[in-house]
Amino acid sequence: MSEGEKTLAPTEKRLKDAARDGDTLRSRDLAVAAGMLVGAAALRLGGPWLFDQLASGLRLGLDWNRAEIDDFDPGRLLIGLALRALPPLLVLGGGIIGVTLVAQLGITGPGRMVGGNMLPKARRMNPVSGLARMFGPQGWIEVGKGLLKIGLLGSIAWVWGRGRIEGLIALGGAGLAGQLAYAWAALTSLLFMLAAGLMVLGLIDFPIQWIRRRRRLRMSLQDMRDEHKEANGAPEAKAAMRRRQRQVAMSGIVRAVQGASFVITNPTHFAVALSWDPDKAPAPVVVAKGRGEKALAIRELAGEYALPCLEFPGLARSVYYTTQERQMIREELYGAVAGVLAFVFALKRGEGVAAPAIEVPVELRFDADGRLEPAP
Repeated sequence: MSEGEKTLAPTEKRLKDAARDGDTLRSRDLAVAAGMLVGAAALRLGGPWLFDQLASGLRLGLDWNRAEIDDFDPGRLLIGLALRALPPLLVLGGGIIGVTLVAQLGITGPGRMVGGNMLPKARRMNPVSGLARMFGPQGWIEVGKGLLKIGLLGSIAWVWGRGRIEGLIALGGAGLAGQLAYAWAALTSLLFMLAAGLMVLGLIDFPIQWIRRRRRLRMSLQDMRDEHKEANGAPEAKAAMRRRQRQVAMSGIVRAVQGASFVITNPTHFAVALSWDPDKAPAPVVVAKGRGEKALAIRELAGEYALPCLEFPGLARSVYYTTQERQMIREELYGAVAGVLAFVFALKRGEGVAAPAIEVPVELRFDADGRLEPAP
């Protein structure tokens, strides 16, 4: 497989970027079917309400008296009729719009709705691109789907009409209430059957759309590398970021390290700067501590200010995890830190002494993740 061959499944980032550009997974048939089902149910259940509102409006408009004749205002009558019919129509329309949105969001996911896709884009209005879509493979597929849809829905309508032709012909011989009830029931039954047909088409079309979209967005090895590089940053950008992080880390600890007496390290992951001034505190105080970039900044500052930087991994971790900045060390660590102090004083006097063996109390021994080490 060559690096440029697109055979790898798209990543989540690739799918999100495609959705941002308007390439989302959608099924118009499922959304229309859901809206039609809700509309048919609303018409079946809310039909009497709508008829009552319209009938009361008509009665109001046809009920005349002398005052209304003298002050005839057809606009007022029409507005009254519209206000009576408006609530059931709003319930019907709102239900259809709501379920259509929910059905589409259930397919694409709310995170795939991008407001920018509603803005006009020149490439979408390009007639050449439109003709290419119409007469290309995608256009022929849509034509085939349209013919299949017409055939299925036409067959459903024919079956529906065949079973109700006698009742529809006989409508003129029944009373008005009976005619309206039969016609209303027939209409809603047709809507239910058409919605079921669209639902079948949608359930067939949805996996096809999913497969085609995944194939359309497949990636090559080079695409994977480019995406990984973009997500993690180029080496130069990462190095610049590390420099900025180090500058930020150093900016807040320069003054603290200036007042330190010595620094103990892990040697690379942790650094703790301590100050010893018996006139200010009866025990050494942690003036700065850190790990990672901050620990590196403390060690660099210790070198600039000629502070002793000593490697005592166990003691550095113990002080780091048990003492906050500007606090005295724990009483249990007095003996260990006193040994380090004596070593520091010997170095300042120019004595060539070996580093002491520092023993940290068992109950204050931590690993690099801050977990207590098991007792030996």
